[in-house]
Amino acid sequence: MTDSVELIDALDRRVARRDHRREFFKAAFGMGAFAIGGAAALNFSTKASAQTSTITDADILNFALNLEYLEAQFYLYAANGTGLAANLLTGTGTQGAVITGTGANMARAVNFTDPAVRAYAREIAADELAHVTFLRSSGALGSSAVAQPAINISGALDGPFTAAARAAGVIPAGNTTTPFDPYADDNSFLLGAYIFEDVGVTAYKGASPLVTNKTFLQAAAGILAVEAYHAAIVRTTLYAKGVDVPALRTNADLISNARDSLDGATRDLDQGISPTTVNGALVSNIVPLDSNGLAFSRTPSQVLNIVYLNAAAATMGGFFPNGLNGNLRASVAAS
Repeated sequence: MTDSVELIDALDRRVARRDHRREFFKAAFGMGAFAIGGAAALNFSTKASAQTSTITDADILNFALNLEYLEAQFYLYAANGTGLAANLLTGTGTQGAVITGTGANMARAVNFTDPAVRAYAREIAADELAHVTFLRSSGALGSSAVAQPAINISGALDGPFTAAARAAGVIPAGNTTTPFDPYADDNSFLLGAYIFEDVGVTAYKGASPLVTNKTFLQAAAGILAVEAYHAAIVRTTLYAKGVDVPALRTNADLISNARDSLDGATRDLDQGISPTTVNGALVSNIVPLDSNGLAFSRTPSQVLNIVYLNAAAATMGGFFPNGLNGNLRASVAAS
């Protein structure tokens, strides 16, 4: 089979997946696959609703800090085998531990075989460490910074990576014995990173209208740009490796579909990496954009739906087993 035919077949399969994914994920998530209970929260779906709330710039930056804790811990363990230093974990709220798991699938340094992927992992880990350090600094949150909440980055059978992969279909339905371990090898690491990166971009984009202080807004824009670079690195590498390993593109698309269903069945805020058509020409899909060529936005609630792995209203779960620290910690049911 020629490469062009393979790409066309991949496109046909992608369309079919999009046609069927809504009902699949409604069953997978809507029935409480990751349900942990929850409470109603402000949706912040528009700038107007934000203006009538009591959410402050510090609340927005602390929401971002919670997410940066998660990304930093994942990348630091994957790149170096150790996480954030103890002096970067303190703050307001309840400080939690990093759940790394035990045994063969615990969070650990990836035995990279591709020098490029190893270098990417180390660069992104250093960037995420810098984000945590900056947001906690006197130039940003200072003494108002929240402590790191409990974070689960285990690659074990009962870990959030496995739960996400199983519900997305990366692990076949009915397979309850195979974990998804993002520390197992280069490709698994890239798929694990893909779970986070696009979410980070859309989170900062969605939060930008809520920030009133221009200094904080500039800082958030700077972090957004870096997160977009990270997402592009991960998407490009998965796309390129997917030429020889088509399952990488397929699995990335499945993860994208899962994120899309978690943040609301009536929205389409995500795109996979498989080739698509523009003006009749087959093109890559490295940069996910709307019809105006703009990056997508997610509200804080939509982001929480994803990191809690729960489309219902929730205050904890998934990668944050006890929830986030700060005022923005409860999601509403996705619609």
